Amino acid sequence: MSAETQQEYRVSTLELFFDLVFVFTITQLTRKLADDTSPLGFGQVVIMLFVILWMYFGYVWLTNAVAPDTTVRRLLLMVGMGGFLVIALAIPNAFEAAGPAFGVGYLIVNLVHSGLFISAGGPGSAAAMARLAPFNLGSAALVFAGGFLPSAWRAVAWVAAVVLMIVSPYVNRRHGEFRIRPAHFVERHGLVVIVALGESIIAIGIGAAGLPLTPPLVIAALLGLALVYQLWWCYFGRAQDVRAEHSLAAMGPVERARKALSAFGFAHAPMLLGVVVVAVGVKKTIGHATEHLYLSGALALGGGAALFLIGQVLFRALLGIGTVRWRVAATVASLATIPVGLWLAIAQVAALVLVFGALLAVEDRLKA
Repeated sequence: MSAETQQEYRVSTLELFFDLVFVFTITQLTRKLADDTSPLGFGQVVIMLFVILWMYFGYVWLTNAVAPDTTVRRLLLMVGMGGFLVIALAIPNAFEAAGPAFGVGYLIVNLVHSGLFISAGGPGSAAAMARLAPFNLGSAALVFAGGFLPSAWRAVAWVAAVVLMIVSPYVNRRHGEFRIRPAHFVERHGLVVIVALGESIIAIGIGAAGLPLTPPLVIAALLGLALVYQLWWCYFGRAQDVRAEHSLAAMGPVERARKALSAFGFAHAPMLLGVVVVAVGVKKTIGHATEHLYLSGALALGGGAALFLIGQVLFRALLGIGTVRWRVAATVASLATIPVGLWLAIAQVAALVLVFGALLAVEDRLKA
């Protein structure tokens, strides 16, 4: 192991506090999608989630390179938290009256990130960030300007920002100069997955609020909890996070940075989107356990689980930390539960629990 990877430090309590503010954005996105499950509503949530995740992951890279161990750094991170809070508050009406607030919050988050990274990121990381900053600031400018445009043009501007985010690492190929501390990097992403899964637990409580505590409701809630637990097990079971850390640590600095971008950036996006969508499906199921779901609710359960598994397949394949064929099969099986939900809501949740239970049992038996 290189001297670089030996200079590790654990995730700080300030970073955990930052993550709690970020997860409020997940809560708001879930609320937004639950209120509007139309294709337009889903598209708006996808756009906002990607825009937000880009900068959240940017802050993970920042604190991986710059420990928040001085008063100035802590204060700047607090400013970044404030920007994320404004973004979260704006999410429900971001494509309506709250668009300017979303844009201003995003610009603040971006400016703090770029400034702190360039000033304190160390020779390699600071230089790499200086080359990437114009792309980030360009996307932030599109989000900011889009917030003041009519809704249709706002969507165009924000989609353009997403496209710029996706292509920027490949146009500016110097991202390999970023220095990654594997243990801290993997732990931070794992923690945000845990707190995002917690949103699904909250969705169970919100869905049950004000309803009589009947046996079907209790069973549906327990099945929802079992499904969330299985998502957790897919991510952390059989020490997958430890294997991911070892995989990163075994790479050279340039390859490590590239894999960090793909496996912990682009592969984590469908996982977190899947968590949001599953939370919506669980919320809709709790109050209608013995009824049929509308197509949107059944799609949320089966499609959300499939999105999470797609992210898992990409994550494992990119890091070479396990077989993927069983998770591909489980993705197809999750989508196959959608007709079950159109017949009976609680039956679809039970079917998904069986799908994930079979997946985890087979992988454990085969040590896959």
